Amino acid sequence: MKTYPLQSMTMDQAQQKQFRLVDIICQHFPGSDFLTQGDLGLVPGLNQPQITQRVEQVLADFFSAESAALVGGAGTGALRVGLAAMLKSGETLLVHDAPIYPTTRVSIEQMGIKVITANFNQLAEVKKVIKAHSPKACLIQHTRQKMDDSYYLPDVIELMNSFQIPTIIDDNYAVMKTSQIGCEANASLSTFSSFKLLGPAGVGVIVGERQWISKIRATMYSGGGQIQGYQAMEVLRGLVFAPVTHAVQASVNDELVVRLNHGEIRAVKHAFLANAQSKVLLIEFNQPIAKQVLAKAAEMGALPYPVGAESRFEIPPLFYRISGTFREAAPDLEERMIRINPNRSGAETIMRILRNSCSEL
Repeated sequence: MKTYPLQSMTMDQAQQKQFRLVDIICQHFPGSDFLTQGDLGLVPGLNQPQITQRVEQVLADFFSAESAALVGGAGTGALRVGLAAMLKSGETLLVHDAPIYPTTRVSIEQMGIKVITANFNQLAEVKKVIKAHSPKACLIQHTRQKMDDSYYLPDVIELMNSFQIPTIIDDNYAVMKTSQIGCEANASLSTFSSFKLLGPAGVGVIVGERQWISKIRATMYSGGGQIQGYQAMEVLRGLVFAPVTHAVQASVNDELVVRLNHGEIRAVKHAFLANAQSKVLLIEFNQPIAKQVLAKAAEMGALPYPVGAESRFEIPPLFYRISGTFREAAPDLEERMIRINPNRSGAETIMRILRNSCSEL
């Protein structure tokens, strides 16, 4: 089975990301300014907490963007308000010909947006669809929706820009793992959740062109709709630690693929990496034992379900069913395949749990 996982950053690249972010923080928070929990409320002239605005400026500078905004509703909320800024009810959104992530699909349906599809793996086909339907905007998921997805995000963005179609990128599970995100490849907007980057629950991040973020900010006029200063500081602190943490995780995944494909556990037919949606280890068994393995693994300390998919609360490894979009694309895999996310664990812990889970069946 051929997959095309996104290229993870090396440890050196991850360290440089961390160092660059800290350098930018120093420029915006001189002296003891960073040693604060943050302010609250609607500061006159800003209509938001002052610390929140400063954190947003750090984020814009770090991702080489014109502007940034922190919003409620985590990644789903960020994507929803981004779509609302670009599209009105009844207008057309171009998406990849694949199962749409469930929470994104709900937002699209609630907003009354029309959807047209094209296979982003085939840019010639995408051009034909654009010429035939003239979509108002394009939504691109940075990580994979199907196992055989191979599109290169900057190429799809470049094509949309050539037709002057604004792009909104779902960058969840790619931020601080890959060398660049959508807005750094000239997309109109990048959206993602801080919860998946060791930050607080419920805070979404939008980075990109000022024209769209200004429209988003115009809807955030109430005090209750603001991300408060202490939440913004939590976003920033988590983001600092995220790149190196994820680089360690990527190295564990690489080790596991090699060891499992060398036959250390006989029940395993094949192991490979895929972005489903986070970059995880997918394990295919020789027999349809996936559900039984998951039950045994939970008894041995593996997490049986995600909290925020790589949130700061997820320390033990996750042994879980393959993602909903992958199950929808290939229903027959559910009985013989699982996904493992190392989280903060090492390869030996995962091998022990997997070996013992299989041997008891």
